[in-house]
Amino acid sequence: MPDPTRVLVVAHKTAATPSLLDAVRERAATGPAEFTLLVPPAAHGLHRVTDPEDHRADEEARAMIELALPLLEEAAGAPVKGKIGSDPAPLTSIEDAVNTDGYDEIIISTLPARVSRWLRLDLPSKLNGLGLPITTITAKERAEV
Repeated sequence: MPDPTRVLVVAHKTAATPSLLDAVRERAATGPAEFTLLVPPAAHGLHRVTDPEDHRADEEARAMIELALPLLEEAAGAPVKGKIGSDPAPLTSIEDAVNTDGYDEIIISTLPARVSRWLRLDLPSKLNGLGLPITTITAKERAEV
């Protein structure tokens, strides 16, 4: 039996939305996969710069992981790991995760284009430089923590 594909699921406010859960369910149905949810910590403006020990962003990410993991595990039909990103910059968090843990593909979930900072940053296109298959899911709503 082949090794399962290691799939990095990247989301923040959309980590527990139906569109992402459907994407994980569909990916799990295509073959053996291990999923890890990566939630980059949210930057909180100048306060983050003046107090780098401020852990509010990590607490928000942890709360989103706690909310989303049971739903993602149900969608995947298997345990899903949760991980707080290394940096508020989503590209840096993703690059660090790929370089540290090695993933075979990425599913990124964003807010709708009119409000998504990740889409304004053109994050999905920048991820192409990693040489991995990228699936971008745009949620119709955000998960409530």
